[in-house]
Order: sequence, then structure tokens, then C-alpha cells
Amino acid sequence: MVTAAPDVFLTVADTAALLRTSPKAVYCMIERGQLAGVTRLGRRVLVNRDALLSALDKKSSAVAGK
Repeated sequence: MVTAAPDVFLTVADTAALLRTSPKAVYCMIERGQLAGVTRLGRRVLVNRDALLSALDKKSSAVAGK
């Protein structure tokens, strides 16, 4: 029986490191709705890694296709 891997969530600091930007810039992107997979748990903000990476992949392929 194959089980699906659990969702991996990134903190804002981890997301900033992945995107090579600052945590403040990540918070601004979240406010503008520019990041996919954002989940808020009380005051804590987490980003679903798989949703973020697939959104970035779609965005980069759309730019490359121009």
C-alpha cells in the first residue's frame, strides 16, 4: 500500500530563503495574494511547499513560452 507523503509547510523565513528574498518581502507578497499555498494558523503563517513550487513552475514556463 502506497501512502501519500504528508504536506510540507515552510515558514516565512524558509520561504524567503527559497525565493532568495527577505521575510518582509514574503509578507508583502502574501498580503498582495502573490503566493500560492498560504495557510494561516492563528498568528502563524505557513506556505505549502508543493503548491508554491508548482505555481512558480507554471509562472516560469509561461514567461519562457512568450
